[in-house]
Amino acid sequence: QIQEFFDAGIRALGVKNCYFPMFVSSRVLEREKDHIEGFAPEVAWVTRAGSKDLEEPLAIRPTSETVMYPYFAKWIRSHRDLPLKINQWCSVVRWEFKNPQPFLRTREFLWQEGHCAHLTEEGAMAEVHDILTLYRRVYEELLAVPVIEGIKSEKEKFAGGAATTTVEGFIPTTGRGIQGGTSHYLGQNFSKMFNVVVEDPEATGAERPKIHVHQTSWGLSTRTIGVMVMVHGDDKGLVLPPRVAETQVVIIPCGLTSKMSDEERRSVTEACLNVEARLKMAGVRVEADMRDTYTPGNKFNHWEIRGVPLRMEIGPMDLKKSSVTTVRRDNSARESLSMENLEESVKLLLIKIQEEMLARARVTLDERIKIVLKWEDFVPTLNNKCLTLIPWCEREECEEQIKDRSSRDSQGDEPEDEKAPSMGAKSLCLPFKQPEEPAIVPGETKCVQCGENAKRYALFGRSY
Repeated sequence: QIQEFFDAGIRALGVKNCYFPMFVSSRVLEREKDHIEGFAPEVAWVTRAGSKDLEEPLAIRPTSETVMYPYFAKWIRSHRDLPLKINQWCSVVRWEFKNPQPFLRTREFLWQEGHCAHLTEEGAMAEVHDILTLYRRVYEELLAVPVIEGIKSEKEKFAGGAATTTVEGFIPTTGRGIQGGTSHYLGQNFSKMFNVVVEDPEATGAERPKIHVHQTSWGLSTRTIGVMVMVHGDDKGLVLPPRVAETQVVIIPCGLTSKMSDEERRSVTEACLNVEARLKMAGVRVEADMRDTYTPGNKFNHWEIRGVPLRMEIGPMDLKKSSVTTVRRDNSARESLSMENLEESVKLLLIKIQEEMLARARVTLDERIKIVLKWEDFVPTLNNKCLTLIPWCEREECEEQIKDRSSRDSQGDEPEDEKAPSMGAKSLCLPFKQPEEPAIVPGETKCVQCGENAKRYALFGRSY
């Protein structure tokens, strides 16, 4: 569902899908030193083929800038070739040893990575924000997860890029932020390294100067699934939003006893299969669980663990009333729906579930973002599992000091969960939507940590 939604969105922006090799020679990978330095500890290398050592080691792509951009230089010959917009759905490898977590931080993960070239900075930045809007829509419209849009600090931006925009999520159970997806403006850094140039169309005369193109890259990974699971899941298992659930409705026959006749059993079975067929025809992703070796209670548990949004129970009493009983996974609410116009009723209920899951998550997010104006309140706010909005000077040195001063060890606040990383706060983003009260007054409002003049509010928190 995520791939179909996003792919339709980028195609509407003129992006075409492609595929590039997964192996990169060390010579090519090291052409962009600032870029690769950020990934160097995570690059996996192939050094042998069968029983023979390779003359030159091959890296398994951690990302594909250095694979794609030599071809950009060949494909882009004129400003008429711009913009060039491509995307690939693939897996990448980053050799993570530190705190691996399924979906969030793994050695191999699936993602999409878009790479585009534009004539102007304005064109590139417009695309950066278009893609970021699509990422926000993936989280909010599909996954029912509210996110905060903003720009990364200089310290946290993409290695080798000019600016990084981001959507940041929040995990209430741990009080941690999590990066949801990033859209980067690379400037002309990579086009200078790979000599991606065109003649300046604005210039006059026989000799037109060459100008380097402006580039973007953007990526969204299977981390989205991990964020969704942690935001909505409960002690019973997964809680899936209807729009992305593989199975939206499960039908379970109930009320069947050994005293019933074969005809009565057959009528319930036929009703279940008939409702399943009707809902499928209406476009609902539905499954009838007709296994006769499991009790209804076992089936309830089976599908609750898997997070199916809506359970539909059909028994002899329901047939007498010409209705079905539905139970929502997100809040356990029971409701009886008439067999008449059942398709429309189920669709409306699934929409209601989707909207209410997002609304609940948004209320939680809003309640757990606190404006902090004094350092004395900063760490206690973090310890209460909240994120902080602070007036900040945006200096990298100050960011390092915030991380050091807020670390749990220095505060003597050890986490209860031994698996939770003990760490200080980091800047998550500089939100595009800034608090209006109290407003930042240039030259008067001071940074919470260092006392220098604050430029704008920054979102800080412990993170994954």
